[in-house]
Amino acid sequence: MGIRFFAAASIALLISACGQNQAARRADDAVMSTADTLPRSTSPDGARVFFITPATGDTVSNPISIEFGIEGMIVVKAGDQQPHSGHHHLLIDTDLPDPGLPVPADEHHVHFGDGSSATEITLSAGEHTLLLLLGDYRHIPHDPPVVSNPLTIIVE
Repeated sequence: MGIRFFAAASIALLISACGQNQAARRADDAVMSTADTLPRSTSPDGARVFFITPATGDTVSNPISIEFGIEGMIVVKAGDQQPHSGHHHLLIDTDLPDPGLPVPADEHHVHFGDGSSATEITLSAGEHTLLLLLGDYRHIPHDPPVVSNPLTIIVE
């Protein structure tokens, strides 16, 4: 009887754990659904971000100095909610993220929430493609997105 009770209790615990995992997944899905509908800050006509240095096609060496430019909007720190403002995100060798969600923070998505417009980075040797994407006070791309033309550089 002890073994049967232990087996029944183990199965009940396993079923309960699976149910909790499904509930957690449903909760995660609900959060993602809500995030998909977050309001986006608008950007004015003609707003743009661009690379001041380096120029596309440049051959560079580490550390790579990069300077960002902006027109038609202002750069502010993340969390600072002002009309027609945002902060830079440097996208390295990746496509644009989902415009309805905050920009990820990883080795391909570098945040400049401090409001800076210049940096130094180190990249492996070879060809790399960079993009600038302006994010609002919550790191969400504007509507329409304010994104640079791609910049391709060769690192020695």
